[in-house]
Amino acid sequence: MNDRRLSPAFEIKRAAIDEAGTFEGIASAYGGVDSYGDSIAVGCYSATLAQHKQNGTRPALLFSHDPAEVIGVWLDMREDGALGLRVKGKLTLAVDRAREAHALMMDGALGLSIGYSVDDSAPGAKPGQRILKAVTLYEVSLVAMAADSNARILGVKEAFPTIRDFEEHALHLSAREAKKLASGGYASLMGRDDRSEELAELARGIAMRAEELKSLLRKGPR
Repeated sequence: MNDRRLSPAFEIKRAAIDEAGTFEGIASAYGGVDSYGDSIAVGCYSATLAQHKQNGTRPALLFSHDPAEVIGVWLDMREDGALGLRVKGKLTLAVDRAREAHALMMDGALGLSIGYSVDDSAPGAKPGQRILKAVTLYEVSLVAMAADSNARILGVKEAFPTIRDFEEHALHLSAREAKKLASGGYASLMGRDDRSEELAELARGIAMRAEELKSLLRKGPR
């Protein structure tokens, strides 16, 4: 049987990870029964992950299963023997929808959902249920609706969670330049390579006008 399905997941927890916009989660949990009556068997994703690796491809990271809404990339996908399909992704924060998704994730408003087709299955414990033994995974999306309470996002990192992130991404400072800024203030950055001549010229102009003003004040009114 080879029917294509979308399976929702659940829950977001706020936590710092590695880099702005990255997050981790369990996209599909072992053992539970989702809203379709499907249960995931251990090893269900091994073949499809191996095929992606062989082909040099990876499932898409989408918003609400929309192929026109690519919002980032999946950095890692692997089967966790105790939990299920463990994923790590990175939102492309230059994309408007990705920034919106990031804000929603931080508020706990989104979960994970997978898009797949069933390659092999067996009857479940109750009528209408089945155990998925092998699937082909096409994409994993961030979605608003949730059904599988055992699947969850484990953590999402804020856009600028640390001073260093702000220095690097907003001010475009290297670690060395950031140290100069901290120790000597903005004037200590006058010698940095980019725009240094422009900044130096501006500083000289300000100093010249300041000296002219001092000279006028010393002479007093005529």
